[in-house]
Parts: sequence; C-alpha cells; structure tokens
Amino acid sequence: MFAWLEQLITWEDRHRQLMQRLAIVLVLTALVDIAGTITEHALEKGVAHGDIHSFGDALFFTTVQLLTVSSQIRNPLTPWGRVVDVALELWAVIVVAGSAGAIADFFHNKPRS
Repeated sequence: MFAWLEQLITWEDRHRQLMQRLAIVLVLTALVDIAGTITEHALEKGVAHGDIHSFGDALFFTTVQLLTVSSQIRNPLTPWGRVVDVALELWAVIVVAGSAGAIADFFHNKPRS
C-alpha cells in the first residue's frame, strides 16, 4: 500500500545518488541567491523610484524570484538589474524542471523484485 514510502526510507545507492543531486542543487541555488543578492543590491540600491534600497531588500527580492518568480517588490529598473532578474528566473525554472526530472527518474527506474 505504501510502497513509495518504503522506497524513500531504504538507502540504496540510487537513493544516495538522488539525495546527492538534490543537495548539490540546493547548495548551488544558495550560491546563486547570494550572488544575485549582491549583484541586485549593487545595481539597484541608488535607483530613484526602485524598491531595492538595502541588502535585505535585495535578498528578499532574489530569494522570492528563485522560489516563486514573483514578489511584492517591483522588478529592477536598471538594464543590468533586469538581466540578473531574468537569469534568476531561468535558474529557477531549470532547477525545478531538473529536480522534478531526477525525482521522477528515481521512481520510474526502481529496481524490479
């Protein structure tokens, strides 16, 4: 009845590989978040009529962009700030699709008993 749960709690080599892949994606996404935050803050902090005034604003904006591709903060106003914004959104889409594919592959290619 709960065969999928059994698959998650047994730690075969394929389980370790999946967890390693997901951990790498998590670490890389954290690094992208930090780099995006620093870049957006540098590009947008002095822009009049913009919403990114502090490092905290930039951190909130980049993190939300990576998680949901939308936020209460308006999009960047500088051309390079917009390029960074699009790069963050592309990263988010690629990571979600890749992670979903890795998880689907894990369940699809389960060993036959």
